[in-house]
Amino acid sequence: MVKRKADNQTKSDSKKSAKTLKRTKNTLSPEDTKARFRKGLFDQSVLNEYTQEYASSTPYKHTVINQLVDDSLLRKVRDEIKDNVSFTPKETDIYKIHQSGDLANLDGLDDDALSKLPSLLALRDALYSETFRNYVSHITDCGPLSGRKTDMAINVYTPGCYLLCHDDVIGSRKVSYILYLTDPDIPWKPEWGGALRLFPVEDREGKDGEIAKTPLPDPVKVIPPAWNQLSFFAVQPGESFHDVEEVYHASKEELEKQGGRIRMAISGWFHIPQIGEDGYVEGAEEKAAHKSGLMQLQGNPDQYDRPVAKPVQVEKEENTFDEADLEFLLKYLAPTYLTPDTIENIADQFEEQFSITLSDILHPKFAAKIKEYVEAQEAKKLPDVSGDIEKAGVWKVARPPHKHRFLYLQPGEENAEDSPIKELLEVLLPSRQFRLWLQMATRSTIEGHDLLARRFRHGKDYTLATGHDGKARLELNIGLTPTEGWGDVEEDDEDEEDEEEEEEEEPKGKGKATSNGKSKDKGKAKAVEKEEEAEEETVEVGGHEVYMAGDDDEDEDAAIYKSSEDDDNILFFQAAAWNKMTLVLRDSGTLRFVKYVSRAARGDRWDVSGSYEIEEQDEDPDAEELAEGDEDGEEGPEDDEFNGFSD
Repeated sequence: MVKRKADNQTKSDSKKSAKTLKRTKNTLSPEDTKARFRKGLFDQSVLNEYTQEYASSTPYKHTVINQLVDDSLLRKVRDEIKDNVSFTPKETDIYKIHQSGDLANLDGLDDDALSKLPSLLALRDALYSETFRNYVSHITDCGPLSGRKTDMAINVYTPGCYLLCHDDVIGSRKVSYILYLTDPDIPWKPEWGGALRLFPVEDREGKDGEIAKTPLPDPVKVIPPAWNQLSFFAVQPGESFHDVEEVYHASKEELEKQGGRIRMAISGWFHIPQIGEDGYVEGAEEKAAHKSGLMQLQGNPDQYDRPVAKPVQVEKEENTFDEADLEFLLKYLAPTYLTPDTIENIADQFEEQFSITLSDILHPKFAAKIKEYVEAQEAKKLPDVSGDIEKAGVWKVARPPHKHRFLYLQPGEENAEDSPIKELLEVLLPSRQFRLWLQMATRSTIEGHDLLARRFRHGKDYTLATGHDGKARLELNIGLTPTEGWGDVEEDDEDEEDEEEEEEEEPKGKGKATSNGKSKDKGKAKAVEKEEEAEEETVEVGGHEVYMAGDDDEDEDAAIYKSSEDDDNILFFQAAAWNKMTLVLRDSGTLRFVKYVSRAARGDRWDVSGSYEIEEQDEDPDAEELAEGDEDGEEGPEDDEFNGFSD
């Protein structure tokens, strides 16, 4: 966490000479504790006011304390962090942040390192002092809190960073808090984003009388950051859902005036008492974890997830086309993809790599109709509230938000106006002719399909990583995003003036989406690097679809894919694109998600997604060996590095 010189000899010498202090947390007297907070905070009338506010708050109990800490102390803390604390960029399906190490480890630092962080150490000891823990416990009525188990870190959100919806329920956590360290001299403005947002929960009674708690897709409480502001709430399984709004991008000139829009905060949790502490109850942590699991499963909340799968079973047919079949497909697909040689070439590559990307898949005339429709839809202003969107038309909002959020349209929707997207869903993709083409292109036998049109609104939508259980299935995606700036390879190639001539166009094989992570020819749609002299850095806007190997280690987040140089668990990566089809054979255990779409994107992300059940096939024993031979020479996505604080 603390910055150190990289010289190995210096490190070796310091290990021999430095004395590492194995400290316990300083036991502060009530007077010393109160001196580190603002004057009057611990007055009984003030405590009663916060307690009443907490008890009457919605959508679940929470409170906000402004000017919590002594201002001079917190300014020193901020300066120490800026000068001495290093941050690691981390990115998963659910967040994009810059994070310090665990501040509980301060006690393990040597004297020299600790001497640079005296104010930070003083703040941590004050927050976990008995006096302040009792203060928080009184407000929340949550019982005793541990002073031994400190759990806090410094998170920095720069433009483009965010944290998606979750409920904070892990282990022995009892109270969640966040203390803002934004620039004290440049007040944070709500329009910059970065707010803590709370989601309401709907209680739904099932036929068995059990109540299931399901979060609604829109937050109803927005708490913008402010210098020296503390927000906190009791962690409640299936109820304390919240997110951190994206910190929005701005021009270089605006950011310079605004101090960079750096949302820095200390965030963490108070835990239940540990062994040897007052209030410790043997087995309480295990009991709480068990209860949390039961509460999250109670009433089977998954039954209220939307969209609901609508699989359609089909009969097995021979792969033969007549003239009428070809004429039908020619209305929709580019002619080049209907020739026997091209289909054979696609099948060879898919059989070898188990995934493939096909550019310009749709017939130009049909693609033009889709583009006109999508652009017309984006020109219309959408309501902000999910319920209003669903009342106004046939597109629905996917939920719950701790799994996904996007607009969707399924085949057979009553009152759906005629559109080229509806035609894709209800005419081409479920047709016998397309199914036969797909069988030949993948050398598989299709048993059923489930289709869905999706619209990911910029600044709002995403899917979090979910696994797939059962036999391998074929997954199709047709990118219908007409705007640029998404980082797609072909899109960036077109912008390069001095680009070398592209190789003769042919379908591009990708890596098999398997759960063992052995295939490294993953076909990541990696953007071409901008020249060093480029005036403005390209903004990453998300929206890419990622397939990843599942991780058996429960202590590791399987969906971390940009926190280090090693991205070996990425199996397939495709940026939002226009008129591009991807086909992936997805094995059991493989994770899949669509990255949150930043508000900086030039438009929404559109696609049609389909899953096809196929007959199980005997895998070629040489397939894995062939995939393993392509491991070398693959570079991963670049980290979006945090380059420090503004002067």
